[in-house]
Amino acid sequence: MPETEYREAGTRRGIEDFRDLIAWQKAHALVLSIYQITKKFPEDERFGLTIQMRRAAVSIAANLAEGFKRRGEKGKVQSCNISQGSLEEVRYYLILTHDLGYGESAENLMASCDEIARLITGLINSAGAISLGKK
Repeated sequence: MPETEYREAGTRRGIEDFRDLIAWQKAHALVLSIYQITKKFPEDERFGLTIQMRRAAVSIAANLAEGFKRRGEKGKVQSCNISQGSLEEVRYYLILTHDLGYGESAENLMASCDEIARLITGLINSAGAISLGKK
């Protein structure tokens, strides 16, 4: 699996691309982890929980990427809110996965969800982050 190239956080040139966002980087890592754990799900979940969980995880990172280029505060905040909703959906699926006995503990993934939630909230609350994508 090819690794995504990231720019170092905190470089002087600032945030130029959605891949520079720590929130997106963490969300992308979560997506990769979700794909790995869902590979181990029973075959009868292929078109059920597996696809739902993957779709929700991808939506977190995809909406952060989309919102990066949105013009205006309202569009950026809306994209972040959609990411937050998808994040909560993933949290539920992690609880369900645990309760169904599908694989290992999801504690580390839940901790990742907590961190991503804080980062997204920071994007929404930060006046500087609202104008991301503008040079």
